[in-house]
Amino acid sequence: VQLQASGGGLVQAGGSLRLSCAGSGRSLSRFSIGWYRQAPGKQRELVASISSDGSTNYAESVKGRFTISRDNAENTVYLEMNNLKPGDTAVYYCFARRHIYTYWGQGTQVTVSS
Repeated sequence: VQLQASGGGLVQAGGSLRLSCAGSGRSLSRFSIGWYRQAPGKQRELVASISSDGSTNYAESVKGRFTISRDNAENTVYLEMNNLKPGDTAVYYCFARRHIYTYWGQGTQVTVSS
């Protein structure tokens, strides 16, 4: 499984971005997929995930602002990020997990200016 993330960038506080993570090499339909992020000097944290049955999980800090979705036909997961805050600044990594296997995409930088 190869994962290609895109959509990061620089945005002002209160703005929006949409991250995409496209999978190749294998269907992601049976994988749990989602996003972690890592800010400078901090540990990587789970932002959001969506299971194969569509159930979602969010970090408390992003609930109500971020929405994760998946398009199995496109083999892609999306993260819609609204009302962005400077604290959301980080490198965002997509992942796909099934059983003991976890695959990672390259990071995409999200920078939110105040």
